[in-house]
Amino acid sequence: MLALYQGCTVQSEQYAFEISAKETLSNLGIQLQELEGLSCCGYPLKNVSVPAWFYMSARNLALAEAKGVDLLPLCNGCNLSFREVKNYLKEDSELRERINSLLSMEGLEYTGKAKSFHILEAFSQVVGIEKIRNAVKVPLNGLKLAAHYGCHALRPSSIGMIDDPENPQILEELIRVLGASAVDYPERLDCCGQGLSMTTGRTALTISGGKLKTIQNQLFDGVVTVCPFCMKMLDSKQRAIRVSTEYKDVNIPVFYYSQLLGLAMGLDAKQIGLNLNQSPVGDILKKIGGNKK
Repeated sequence: MLALYQGCTVQSEQYAFEISAKETLSNLGIQLQELEGLSCCGYPLKNVSVPAWFYMSARNLALAEAKGVDLLPLCNGCNLSFREVKNYLKEDSELRERINSLLSMEGLEYTGKAKSFHILEAFSQVVGIEKIRNAVKVPLNGLKLAAHYGCHALRPSSIGMIDDPENPQILEELIRVLGASAVDYPERLDCCGQGLSMTTGRTALTISGGKLKTIQNQLFDGVVTVCPFCMKMLDSKQRAIRVSTEYKDVNIPVFYYSQLLGLAMGLDAKQIGLNLNQSPVGDILKKIGGNKK
């Protein structure tokens, strides 16, 4: 059992991620628990108050500990926040005591037992590649898809992230098990630009547009990501990219991996929130229509 942690962005605007993650994981036999009292992971406060960030992340982990479950954050940033804080608290006993003195006011304690699973780890390790392979009813044969991890899924590697930060393969493996091809491309690990969106919006759009354009030029059928912030830039900002940047013809489908998995499992498009995507995902639906058994 895993405790689903939506994070701020997923439950406020990236609903398709939550919908598709719940639907696919439950169909694969993973029970998801809703924990009461969960709050922001604290990451937005990191540059304002480091103690507040430590406390907020540790509190969510302590809530999971109290129920004897691990966390499944749907956000790369939230997963990074939990892992960073766990690393700091493991190394600094004095800091851990300070945090626990605050948590004790709610009857909570942080010991470090609860883990934070990235959704790619949930699919590859908790569910397992073979179980996913056996669940495929509509193989995505003939599709060439570009994997986009997002920066916070892989870095910093020093605290134990999900894969090799220079040459990750976990997402590609999960795409291939669905029948599609996932080939390397030079811009695979390039940023989506979201980190600049609050300060220099046009620059952020130019970065996103540049990545999408190169993917489009290499004749990929679509992009697959696992990050709500990356999805926001690559999926919902394509019109803004066409209007505000030099990339006037950017127009390519972008999916969450959980949505792609749902399609391969034969789930209805609305069951996995595809009606909420703003990129031309209908193009993919037409292409896989002939793959149905």
